[in-house]
Amino acid sequence: MVMRTEVAIVGAGPAGLLLAHLLTRAGIESVVVETRSQEYVASRVRAGILEQSSVDVLTAAGLGDRLRAEGHEHRGVYLQWPGGRHHLDFVDLTGRSVWVYGQTEVQKDLVRAHGGPVVYEVTDTALHDLTTDHPYVTYTDRDGVGRRLDAAVIAGCDGSFGPSRAAVPQSARQVYERTYPYSWLGVLADVAPSTDELIYAWHPDGFALHSMRSPTVSRLYLQVPNGTDPQTWPDERVWSELAKRLGHGQDGWTLTPGPITEKSVLPMRSLVQTPMRHGRLFLAGDAAHIVPPTGAKGLNLAVADVARLAPALTALLRGNDPARADRYSDDALARVWRCTHFSWWMTTMLHATSDPFDAQLQLSQLRWVTSSRAGATGLAENYAGLPL
Repeated sequence: MVMRTEVAIVGAGPAGLLLAHLLTRAGIESVVVETRSQEYVASRVRAGILEQSSVDVLTAAGLGDRLRAEGHEHRGVYLQWPGGRHHLDFVDLTGRSVWVYGQTEVQKDLVRAHGGPVVYEVTDTALHDLTTDHPYVTYTDRDGVGRRLDAAVIAGCDGSFGPSRAAVPQSARQVYERTYPYSWLGVLADVAPSTDELIYAWHPDGFALHSMRSPTVSRLYLQVPNGTDPQTWPDERVWSELAKRLGHGQDGWTLTPGPITEKSVLPMRSLVQTPMRHGRLFLAGDAAHIVPPTGAKGLNLAVADVARLAPALTALLRGNDPARADRYSDDALARVWRCTHFSWWMTTMLHATSDPFDAQLQLSQLRWVTSSRAGATGLAENYAGLPL
């Protein structure tokens, strides 16, 4: 069976649904196809920090009401190492804040707002004729029926392991990648956060992060070796190690433990595929780039990509003006590489290695960032997000 739309979007995560929503508002038809079930996509626990630019994009798209009612605006973060905790006030430094609002909540808002067609639980997705004016997507639906979706443009928003990134021939792409020698053990806990803002903690035994999802749910991370089995970390060990690395008892601060409801290990890597366009295929979000979560940039980069791509496709399809579409990859990659560098910088500054020389460099860098307004402003500008 053959269907036709203006934009075929592969992937129904935040990037794909936000693009579909923005295109609908511009009067452009799209169809979204997704390998996973709607329930699976909605329940994936991912990013929890929205930079100011992302909040601005979502608000302008009519998606800011629940974010501002239920999200939590944060002025900054704490940087810590044994014996010291220092607050960086982003608002004071740059006039920009961040919001704690989980990706699952953004996904809920997008599902409620987007009334267009989304086809879940498809298999055998493949992209064809990308360098012609008539690209198309084939897939098998949940009933086992083969489908073909013709479009003027295809948007690949299906993550780093989806078919879109792989559809670009090796001769037409360049991949830059860095795998880090450590992972994060992440836990969700049904306990009120023990801090008002995120704590990024350097410790000789490994990095730790105290984040949050709501006033009653905490999100915490520990640096662990690659290949760690979360089953080797019982709850008692998790809380003991978090208390040590986060400075329980330091200056009267206490870490309150609680029931852990989820436990997983997240490998750390950076990846950028260039260009982010191949013919009539445009890549956005994790389909084009991956960053370690230390800088809180993954979801925010996806939003920034889509904020550029939607008007570019609108100009191409409605105004017969290809200029913005032709610039899309270069414009998006400028921000991607800035955020990739920032994520690498935060990661290498905060994660312990076995080299004592590295440790002294890291501590020197932390002291500089927390004592120099110029250093603090640089971190704040990147973390809160440069304007689009």
